Amino acid sequence: MTHAIWGLFNQGSQPGKTYMNPVFYHVLPSPVGDLTLVSNGEALTGVYMSDQKRGPDMDPTWQRDEAEFDAVTKQLTAYFVGDLREFDLPLAPQGTDFQKKVWRELCRIPCGETISYGELARRIGQPSASRAVGLANGRNPIGIIIPCHRVIGADGTLTGYGGGLDRKKWLLEHEKLTGSRSALRSLFKEDSRTTRASARATP
Repeated sequence: MTHAIWGLFNQGSQPGKTYMNPVFYHVLPSPVGDLTLVSNGEALTGVYMSDQKRGPDMDPTWQRDEAEFDAVTKQLTAYFVGDLREFDLPLAPQGTDFQKKVWRELCRIPCGETISYGELARRIGQPSASRAVGLANGRNPIGIIIPCHRVIGADGTLTGYGGGLDRKKWLLEHEKLTGSRSALRSLFKEDSRTTRASARATP
């Protein structure tokens, strides 16, 4: 699940519309290859994998600035090592109103879970729009953080993914594994508290 600052989310520009705000970027190494992070200076506007379909059109005016992405880098790093399962970042993806509606719903899918395109269409109140939902899912500009990889076919197959099916498989397996670890840690903590309470109660 991703906790976006929805006010900034709603400020994402429409496709093809240009703004005078500076664009910042940073390339972050990760287990799924280099990630290109893009920001408008106020919110994250893109997370792209190398060789991704519909990747960013890099412009000479873009400014490379690692410090601009400190919070994003910390959260992504924690995610990849298994210490973070929910992102909390300001987001401003560029898209149509319908695409943003789909992307908001993607952010509500818990880490470690998957849903079908049909279910995603139902959740946004348009159960007959599974094809349009699939297209919007494929246009998601903020990979991983807006988790379009958590949407799969009705028969359980992975189907398409802009970053490649191998990466989609890796992300889903990673999230299931870290979920199991998190559950075990919670269990051990609960057992430890119970043991301490029993020890205090023993005369």
